[in-house]
Amino acid sequence: MTSLNDLSHLNDSPVQAAGCVLWRRSPVDGELEVCLVHRPKYDDWSHPKGKLKRAEDPLVAALREVEEETGYRATAGAELSTLRYMVAGRPKQVRYWAAEAGPGTFVPSTEVDRIVWLRPDAARRRLTQSRDRDLVDELGMPAERGPGPLPG
Repeated sequence: MTSLNDLSHLNDSPVQAAGCVLWRRSPVDGELEVCLVHRPKYDDWSHPKGKLKRAEDPLVAALREVEEETGYRATAGAELSTLRYMVAGRPKQVRYWAAEAGPGTFVPSTEVDRIVWLRPDAARRRLTQSRDRDLVDELGMPAERGPGPLPG
């Protein structure tokens, strides 16, 4: 028979989440822009992300979250770093992908009330959490898995 103490490790399993560093070429000058979302509940700027639904594939979840939070469909590119941190005393793991924005229109909601498209340097400065900044840098960097998602 299993005691409650033997099950305590189950509460330590990380919250699983996924998201994207959403990018596009500016419709004005063709320069790279990164989309950030503002979450009024936390009053922060971050990349679109969210928790996985039960048995949901992380990449499917990442693209779903992008569309739910920004209104844009996206095409996934290279997988980026996985971030691990604590939230309310529980570990959280967020897998990220680079994703090119496709068609869409942003509609404010209670979860995300604003989005901005910024050049990478400005996006790095706007991001609330320092851990999110390195993800912007990964966009154009070649990686072992092949070239980054952006054309040269």
